[in-house]
Amino acid sequence: MNEPAPFGTYVPSPTARWLIERTQTLPDNWLGRRLYVLLRRIAIPLLRRAPLDVERLGARMRLYPYNNICDKKVLFAPQFFDPDEMAVLRERLTDGFAFVDVGANIGAYALFVAAHAGPSAKILAIEPQPEVFDRLTYNIRQNAFHTVKAVACAIADKPGELTMFLDARNRGESSVKVVGSAAGAIRVPATTLFQLVTQEGFTRIDAIKLDVEGAEDIVLDPFFRDAPASLYPSLIIIEKGSGQWTIDLPQLLLDHGYRLLRETRLNLVYERPVSASGG
Repeated sequence: MNEPAPFGTYVPSPTARWLIERTQTLPDNWLGRRLYVLLRRIAIPLLRRAPLDVERLGARMRLYPYNNICDKKVLFAPQFFDPDEMAVLRERLTDGFAFVDVGANIGAYALFVAAHAGPSAKILAIEPQPEVFDRLTYNIRQNAFHTVKAVACAIADKPGELTMFLDARNRGESSVKVVGSAAGAIRVPATTLFQLVTQEGFTRIDAIKLDVEGAEDIVLDPFFRDAPASLYPSLIIIEKGSGQWTIDLPQLLLDHGYRLLRETRLNLVYERPVSASGG
């Protein structure tokens, strides 16, 4: 259950706090990650399945580190949370930055951008799971950025309604494609990326992050088919999902003027030079 209590209600015990503080000082290397997992396993039972109210990535968040890997990483070791991707984003952030977060989860990316992009940023956080969406909107409300709008829908190849399969172990891996440990399925509203950003008044997209568990192809293929080149994102951070894609998504990006800027453990980062021609 999501807790509506005021922010600051949930704090860790002294022992849990000490363990969490230790994990945040660990280096981003093999040994540091192994120690992180060990200390996290010791700390989680001490939290007694209660949420925790913290400040991470420049924003206030209420985290539930039990069945969502995103919450665990952000709580215990934010230095391990997509550090290369965050660095690429950070060096591009300016006031007025236009950012779209598809598969926003609890809002880590969207709130990070909001914390550093200034008061004129335009940020769209898209999350279809009702329980996770509630956590996302709670986190947005705890901050005075006023630049993040949350939308409760899935992004797909056509508008309507579709089935979303819930992952029992990690809510962040729930998907419109069947997952290995599905705990059930729900029906959620859906729209296309082009329709949504047009409806929300975007005339450009400086960056987009897509983390939709192997469904990135059904987001981007119709977008590039329908959207004008002026709306193509300058930067795309996309979760690796080639085993589930039904098209050659990297080739689609190359065909539309993108180049691979960086490949990390979990994601591919593409950029589109200003001089690139339309697809």
